[in-house]
Amino acid sequence: MNFKPLGERVLVERLEENTKTASGIIIPDNAKEKPLEGIIKAVGTEAKGVNINDKVVFGKYSGTEVKLDGKEYLILKLEDVLGIIA
Repeated sequence: MNFKPLGERVLVERLEENTKTASGIIIPDNAKEKPLEGIIKAVGTEAKGVNINDKVVFGKYSGTEVKLDGKEYLILKLEDVLGIIA
């Protein structure tokens, strides 16, 4: 993949949600919410404070979904990134 976000934007690959609850109940695909965590795959030239491969948390309705090389990604403004998971 060769994609470079512009300005203060980052390209994020969502992390997969667990398909089971703590008690072992399997959650069907249509009942799962999209995960709010992801890994940064590309960083715009003006996006400061984050790096490629940082694990981040973002808002539920943030970003624009795109498909690149058959995989789904999310383009987020840096202000939509709520924090980095250490």
